[in-house]
Amino acid sequence: MKRLILLLSAIGTLQLGFAQQLKVPAPSPAQYIKQDFGLGNIEINYSRPSKKGRTIFGDLVPYGKVWRTGANSASTIQFSDEVIIGGVTVKPGKYGLLTIPGTNEWTIIVSKQTDVTSPAEYKQEEDVVRVNAAVKSLKEAVESFTIEIANVAATSCDLLLSWENMSVSLPIKTEIDSRVMKQIEQVLIKDNRPYFSGAAYYIDNGKDLNQAVIWLDKAIANNPKAYWIYYRKAVALEKLGKKKEAKEAALKSLELATEEQDDTYVQHNKKLLDSLK
Repeated sequence: MKRLILLLSAIGTLQLGFAQQLKVPAPSPAQYIKQDFGLGNIEINYSRPSKKGRTIFGDLVPYGKVWRTGANSASTIQFSDEVIIGGVTVKPGKYGLLTIPGTNEWTIIVSKQTDVTSPAEYKQEEDVVRVNAAVKSLKEAVESFTIEIANVAATSCDLLLSWENMSVSLPIKTEIDSRVMKQIEQVLIKDNRPYFSGAAYYIDNGKDLNQAVIWLDKAIANNPKAYWIYYRKAVALEKLGKKKEAKEAALKSLELATEEQDDTYVQHNKKLLDSLK
């Protein structure tokens, strides 16, 4: 009898161990997104419910009511640097990402509340910014609710929300020009001068191209084999309308890039040279 009790106890312990180790896929798996943007980054945490043959908007997700913009827990968005949404400056920090779906238009809300999981918990006075976004119809249905950061540029990007046969977009901007310019002014006074980085910023953002060429010449003096610097110089000269000088710089860049077997810059220079004919 004692032996039987011990055996049953061992079986029970073994079953308990199996139960504790059991892991199954989450119905609405969590997703974490981190995107470099401007001088900082954007982080998003949310869970992704699936359609599973159901009617989503106007049924599973009601129109006209606050939605946590995902499943399970509250969805959040975090900015490491200041951004501009709907004309409102949003300070660095973690916020709740809420929405109010509609048939033709959604309200997208960035809230100080980071724990809203039901309409009853929502407090409009905690809103940081509200933006109305037009609904865009999709040709193909999106099975799993998806948040993504798209169209990422130096000072702008779009937060896209997609599910079922629709998507909405939230434009996000950042003002970095004055800060970058201040950095350039400060660091170029020092001995270790980032001539190439400063010149590249000037070229990409419509600044003084003649100054950019001066800095690129200094960068070349420090690194005569840097074909990518010659290429940037050729681009700047082409923008200035100095085709002859641009061609000379592009040919030098092509020569050095060919030596280093960098096919990308070889093609860049060939394309530039074709445009200079």
